[in-house]
Amino acid sequence: MTEPWDPLDHVPEEFPRTEDGTKWAERLWLNVPGPFYTGETDTCWTGRLSAPRHVLYGGPRLAEFVYRQPKTPEEVDCLVDAAWDDPLDGYACDGDSRWTPDAVREWWRGRNEVVEHVTALARRWEADGADPHDLDAAGGARDFLAYLAGDLETDLRAYLFRLEHGRYPVAGDRLPML
Repeated sequence: MTEPWDPLDHVPEEFPRTEDGTKWAERLWLNVPGPFYTGETDTCWTGRLSAPRHVLYGGPRLAEFVYRQPKTPEEVDCLVDAAWDDPLDGYACDGDSRWTPDAVREWWRGRNEVVEHVTALARRWEADGADPHDLDAAGGARDFLAYLAGDLETDLRAYLFRLEHGRYPVAGDRLPML
């Protein structure tokens, strides 16, 4: 049997694995459920420089948020690099102790609001279009929208399995329903 994947095994020792709840209390509603998330971050748009397939900007001040959880050690490294670049130390990786199966399902039920918000962001950035950072952010928004319409459901079902069983599923495990 293959060992289940655990992204926290690849987080460097010097990176804080838990925090006092402040980041969770400040968590941007756009963060996709999983171990990694952001609370209050800077608005300098540095996250996509390190983790373009995982970080996007949104919310009232266009702060960073995690829109795709990592699936490989290299992707964990990208998110950790994005976290190190954030001067407000807004990234956290203790989502497993914060998310509940009910909260994940509630986030999924509210995904249409996420789609509307991210669609509006993409349109705005595409309309601004002259700035390469806007075009990059628009591309990230389109990637997130495709993920919301595609693989995210299966990934969240796998995350529910992790929350319920303490590990990600392996071949043959039955995934819970959202």
